[in-house]
Amino acid sequence: MNYLAVYMDPREQENDWDRDLLLDPAWEKQQRKTFTAWCNSHLRKAGTQIENIEEDFRDGLKLMLLLEVISGERLPKPERGKMRVHKINNVNKALDYIASKGVKLVSIGAEEIVDGNAKMTLGMIWTIILRFAIQDISVEETSAKEGLLLWCQRKTAPYKNVNVQNFHISWKDGLAFNALIHRHRPELIDYDKLRKDDPLTNLNNAFEVAEKYLDIPKMMDAEDIVNTARPDEKAIMTYVSSFYHAFSGAQKAETAANRICKVLAVNQENEHLMEDYEKLASDLLEWIRRTIPWLENRAPEKTMAEMQQKLEDFRGYRRVHKPPKVQEKCQLEINFNTLQTKLRLSNRPAFMPSEGRMVSDINGSWHNLEGAEKGYEEWMLNEIRRLERLDHLAEKFRQKATIHESWTDGKEAMLTQKDYETASLSEVKALLRKHEAFESDLAAHQDRVEQIAAIAQELNELDYYDSPSVNARCQKICEQWDALGSLTQSRRESLERTEKQLESIDELYLEYAKRAAPFNNWMEGAMEDLQDMFIVHNIEEIQGLITAHEQFKSTLPEANKEREAIQAIQAEVQKIAQYNGIKLSGGNPYTTITPKSIDDKWHKVEQLVPQRDRALQEELAKQQSNDHLRRKFATQANIVGPWIQTKMEEIGRISIEMNGTLEDQLVNLREYEQSIIEYKPHIDQLEGDHQLIQEALIFDNKYTAYTMEHLRVGWEQLLTTIARTINEIENQILTRDAKGISQEQLHEYRTSFNHFDKDHSGALMAEEFKACLISLGYDVENNKAGDAEFARIMGIVDPNNSGAVTFQAFIDFMSRETTDTDTADQVIASFKILAADKNFITADELRRELPPDQAEYCIARMAPYSGPDAKPGALDYMSFSTALYGESDL
Repeated sequence: MNYLAVYMDPREQENDWDRDLLLDPAWEKQQRKTFTAWCNSHLRKAGTQIENIEEDFRDGLKLMLLLEVISGERLPKPERGKMRVHKINNVNKALDYIASKGVKLVSIGAEEIVDGNAKMTLGMIWTIILRFAIQDISVEETSAKEGLLLWCQRKTAPYKNVNVQNFHISWKDGLAFNALIHRHRPELIDYDKLRKDDPLTNLNNAFEVAEKYLDIPKMMDAEDIVNTARPDEKAIMTYVSSFYHAFSGAQKAETAANRICKVLAVNQENEHLMEDYEKLASDLLEWIRRTIPWLENRAPEKTMAEMQQKLEDFRGYRRVHKPPKVQEKCQLEINFNTLQTKLRLSNRPAFMPSEGRMVSDINGSWHNLEGAEKGYEEWMLNEIRRLERLDHLAEKFRQKATIHESWTDGKEAMLTQKDYETASLSEVKALLRKHEAFESDLAAHQDRVEQIAAIAQELNELDYYDSPSVNARCQKICEQWDALGSLTQSRRESLERTEKQLESIDELYLEYAKRAAPFNNWMEGAMEDLQDMFIVHNIEEIQGLITAHEQFKSTLPEANKEREAIQAIQAEVQKIAQYNGIKLSGGNPYTTITPKSIDDKWHKVEQLVPQRDRALQEELAKQQSNDHLRRKFATQANIVGPWIQTKMEEIGRISIEMNGTLEDQLVNLREYEQSIIEYKPHIDQLEGDHQLIQEALIFDNKYTAYTMEHLRVGWEQLLTTIARTINEIENQILTRDAKGISQEQLHEYRTSFNHFDKDHSGALMAEEFKACLISLGYDVENNKAGDAEFARIMGIVDPNNSGAVTFQAFIDFMSRETTDTDTADQVIASFKILAADKNFITADELRRELPPDQAEYCIARMAPYSGPDAKPGALDYMSFSTALYGESDL
């Protein structure tokens, strides 16, 4: 079999060795010495060595032994015969083993090795060195030659006059070798005494120190390197790789320190985010705690002006104080979701705010605040209605009480006089008739007294502030009314005792009195009604009053006929008296209502009718204006309400469809959010119209089903929903960047999720989620093993047992299943490296290996180590690492 050895790194071209077949003699000498020393450094472990590299490997025995030593594996049993075929078979076994380790061999065969071909033998050894000494070197995602070169550059970067760019001329002056040794073992070399112009001294010093103290055999001669224009690259790489493996422990310590620094940086950042959340949540809850008692204050005011001021203060709260808090609440939810996403991405436990500061607690308090707002606004509007009603009733009470007191004035004196004792029969009869007329008048006034008492009762029930004076006046009227009733009854009894002595009475006077009294009472009632205050809230009510007034005016002709008939009775009295020569002494003995008083009151009624017309028309104009305000608000509200609903539906559809890259989606959503914010003037216009409606004391609107409260809530929900959708995309970007998930994977996850989200709710029920997992290749069928696996996955994506899986939880699960994350065991292993395999670590070791701020962070939080091997100052890094991934006070 013929082979050419080629290292599998794609950056090593297959024709490299072909070009090296024409080796420079100086390079061949360097390779021969270096490769021989390298082989002996390993064969020494098996108690043997080689002297001549092309001769000693010809029988294949030491070649197979070398491969067993460096790989730690057993090769097939060699053949011990001296014949050529035995040697070729042994070499072929070695070459087959090399090929099994991923090395492609072309144009080099066992015959060349058996024949002692130096160039082929050196090429084969170089292949072994590449595979077993250099291939596994890895530094910051680079490997093999590039990784070894990057390692050398990093380690020698702080040293003056050292600039490692390759594996040939960068090493000629010997300073790079000394820098590598000094970086890891500074006590072995005094680097400051080395001179760049003395390469022989520098090289020999490095070779001697490496052989004496680092157990790295001398593989090269300083003179060969200095006297060669370009030292052999393979020889240099072979020798330098020995330094890398000698110092691999220090490299592990550096890697461990970097891992700890990364973990601690994530933990510190998360702690700052938790502190910011706690403070923002505390401030918002404190504002709500201070605001709710103000909104729950139901101390009533005495006047309409005081209640109007309260309403204005409440509007100021709605316009000025609450909007910033709405934004703070939304930002708090966004910060909480971002923090939880970062904790999940860093494999940390979910953040649990302190008691009473959960997002649900804040939402609950916010719900109580909005409930208090609604109750406070309703209470104020009811109070305004109550005060308006009270003012109306109080004025009505005063009017009726004044009219009644005017009527009762002098009635007690009239009822207590004894004029019937000396009166003639006709006079007594006249007094009796007069008294009957008074009783009729008294009965007519009974309704007014009852109205006064009813109004006073209603004022008391509505908690009128001046109820004591109203009650006192009402009590006085009722007591006077009872007294009048008693006096009326007494006078009737006195007149009836003398009635037997009375025979005649002027029927005309009696008829006049009987008809004049109710007519006079009707006119007084009409004047009272025409001057009565009224309160209406819509056009229908004022039109009802106008209709009633028109009906009243239609009765005036009949009333005027009654007035003329009453006046005709009086004229008939005068006519009869004049005809019979009777001298009338005084007025009508049965009534005090004179024709003049009837005419005066009639003229008064005629004057009040047009005044009432004007008042009703003015109120009609006011109600028409109010109706215009209703229509104006309803027109805009009927546009804004459906617009908000449409936008909410569009956002829901966008959050499900999500086309393009996450960045494109984020840009589109932010532009969409800006278009929504630009709609704010329409909301402000509605607020202005709503304020005009409230100032006009309009409490209903039949032209729209939307209220300002509903539109405010819808607007706030719209802003919160678009903000949450943007935050979800930002968290997906965080997940993608942190976990290395491609855009195609995210698109696949979104497509699978949306396919099974039949109701477009943004969450999958348990059975929908199981179907989604099956479509992605998970074995969660309905059997014992599948049910157990599905239960495990549901415990991850739905820890609260809500029965639904959100898209963010689905993405977190898929990223956790497909990417690697830091674990507590990895951090413990890293600390163990820094502690030189001890079960504890000291403050000095932390300060030596970690940056100052993170070293002090660990020292402040690590508990003292109390194990049996504890020493003074020992710190427990195991419990500290576990706490980073569990619940703790860190």
